Amino acid sequence: MNFNTKYIAGIWVAAMLSLSSCDKDFEEVNINPNSPETVSSSLLLPTIIRNTTNEIAGKAWGYGNVVMQQTAKIQFTNEDRYNWGPEGDPYGTFYNSMRDLSNVIEISSEAGQSNYVGIALVLRASLYSFMTDAYGDLPYVEATQAKSEVNYPVFDTQEDIYKGILSELEQANTLLGSTSESVEGDILFDGDVMRWKKYANSLRLRILMRLSDRMNPAADMQAIVSNPTQFPIFTSNDDHALLQYLQDVPNQHILYTTRSGSFDEYRLSEKMESVLKDLNDPRLYAYAQPTNDSGAGVIGAKDAYQGVPNGLADEEALAYSPSGDPAKGGSNFISRVGYLWSCSACTSLANPIGAQAILMSYSELQFVLAEARERGYITTGTAEDYYTNGVKSSFAYYKSRYEVIDLPQIADKLVVGDAYFAQSGVTYTGSSEEKLAKIGTQKWLALFFSGMEGWYDWRRTDYPKITPGPAAYISTVPVRFMYPGSVQALNKQNYEIALARQGADAITTHVWWDVD
Repeated sequence: MNFNTKYIAGIWVAAMLSLSSCDKDFEEVNINPNSPETVSSSLLLPTIIRNTTNEIAGKAWGYGNVVMQQTAKIQFTNEDRYNWGPEGDPYGTFYNSMRDLSNVIEISSEAGQSNYVGIALVLRASLYSFMTDAYGDLPYVEATQAKSEVNYPVFDTQEDIYKGILSELEQANTLLGSTSESVEGDILFDGDVMRWKKYANSLRLRILMRLSDRMNPAADMQAIVSNPTQFPIFTSNDDHALLQYLQDVPNQHILYTTRSGSFDEYRLSEKMESVLKDLNDPRLYAYAQPTNDSGAGVIGAKDAYQGVPNGLADEEALAYSPSGDPAKGGSNFISRVGYLWSCSACTSLANPIGAQAILMSYSELQFVLAEARERGYITTGTAEDYYTNGVKSSFAYYKSRYEVIDLPQIADKLVVGDAYFAQSGVTYTGSSEEKLAKIGTQKWLALFFSGMEGWYDWRRTDYPKITPGPAAYISTVPVRFMYPGSVQALNKQNYEIALARQGADAITTHVWWDVD
């Protein structure tokens, strides 16, 4: 067979020219407009804030309230008995968000948008603080550097992590407000840069107090409180850092759509019940619901509120009788958690916007300052005033929340007067140790549903006294989370180096700042 070679050559040349022509626009043609490679900081912020804040709120429900004996479990009681294994979150959730925060910093730095950079630094500092208090040493300097081919990041010491956190918060305070761009996508403070500055400096005070057994925080704390112009902090309940949930899915509070059975696993703790009743503290009506057996309506007498001891085995917890009468035992005789957090399947009084995810409250800050003044770390103000403000602002917060969900029967109870402060267990008198115990107890009461902050603070102060339950798997309260199994499997060498320095990967191993 004879081939026309000139003809074939012509076809080949035409084909090459055609391919060359197509190749000129190849990259443009193959860009998916619905899947952009870069996005603006305003589009990244809502997801970062929502995912991480919901994780913190979830940890309050699942672990924080329980380990601090504000709530107790009557079914599937492993958390309450300290049968804790490797904990995948907040590690996974937070590191996923850290990558997006790095992108916010890079994008906004290139655009000269210092407000966005400052916000990202505050968020990153708050997440690392939460995470290192949970686990201890962590990947920090080399974290989220996979694009630079750092696939096995080293673990930095908690001491170095906190040095970095404090430095970034100072940097954020300087950056915020230094440029004029408006901030979009901020579902925490609605673009209010001053509130971000207040959060940055309030968080610094929390952290400095956290580290006070390892380093003297006096100079740094005093520098902040003595110069509110340069270092603004929370000044009222209008400032504190919390996520307001909305009426519609998926922005309702995280417990609103849960199953009633899952919600009912968690009940008022006997420890919380006894402290509130001993102090004649009306937050009892905010934190818990009357028992079904009491027959009370929205609100009942004090005896209508009953708790269950922490750390019982499943069978004993489910059948527990506050009165000691076996015929009056079980869930109908134990109080549910308060209406603010209730699920829609649990009661018609549940409201999707009742609960807010609390990152840091004005009340908490006042107790930090009260302790700082009592210990002599600061000379500004009086410890008693800070203490009193902390108590009053906690009452005021819950009063306002019950007004929002239209339960005036409870809101009207949440008024604190002179009679409350006149009680021997509340009044700011006694030795310095007795005053610190009162600060610690009131702070514990105010930190209900505030992430894991109650646990973190208790590990430093030992206020209030927490005793493991009778069926606990260990004889001491846990003091850290175990690293996720994925860390052990995928970054084993650096994981083992961290353990050699820090101690066994066990819930009884103290982190660096938690001095035995």
